Amino acid sequence: MLDYLDDLRLAHVLADAADAATMARFKALDLKVETKPDMTPVSEADKAAEELIRSQLQRARPRDAILGEEYGIEGTGPRRWVIDPIDGTKNYVRGVPVWATLISLMEAGEGGFQPVVGVVSAPALGRRWWAAQGHGAFAGRSLSSAARIHVSGVGKLADASFAYSSLSGWEERDRLRGFLDLTREVWRTRAYGDFWPYMMVAEGSVDICAEPELSLWDMAANAIIVTEAGGTFTGLDGRPGPHSGNAAASNGLLHDELLGYLNQRY
Repeated sequence: MLDYLDDLRLAHVLADAADAATMARFKALDLKVETKPDMTPVSEADKAAEELIRSQLQRARPRDAILGEEYGIEGTGPRRWVIDPIDGTKNYVRGVPVWATLISLMEAGEGGFQPVVGVVSAPALGRRWWAAQGHGAFAGRSLSSAARIHVSGVGKLADASFAYSSLSGWEERDRLRGFLDLTREVWRTRAYGDFWPYMMVAEGSVDICAEPELSLWDMAANAIIVTEAGGTFTGLDGRPGPHSGNAAASNGLLHDELLGYLNQRY
């Protein structure tokens, strides 16, 4: 088994730099915000954080490719860093502290690229989560101040907590009835949104979560953290990993039922 701890340490260095850049502009009255062609917002902080991460990677890992939300793909090869400089930009620009920098290393293998390192850093919440393949998942302020995390043991939907982002995406994809049926079966629902539900699944405070439309940079870091915490991360089609354009994550015990409800169409 390959040892990815050096890459994990680098990912923490990158996250530290991004945290400093994003926090410096969080709640700034003169923050510049633009609308991208897909009608989603992008702030100057998104661009600056990605540029900073890219420049450090180009020095530290010049042979690795880089894929980021704001500036696309650069380079080729069997190793690819995947970056979402601010996951939760809508929260960021409104002063809501639920946003994070997502950094993942993916390696080519059977079935395509798969995440082997992931860091999710939410500085406005004072939280960080990370994982490396074969080494488990952790949460804490830093590598030296951390606790191992694990998914829950909840085995019945009636006892489960279900997290999601919004209703509109499910309706647009003709999955709303199955989604609503699921909400009626579980113990509790909350719309935390973005990276946070996946981290709570990994920590065991939420049991299932799902989103109907996502990009690779939204999912890669989350996927390795959930799986290293003992959970299951797939697309709604059941395909393991972050490649389906949508996501379902669970403690593993409830995954088949989760997919069953969300794949109902009416």
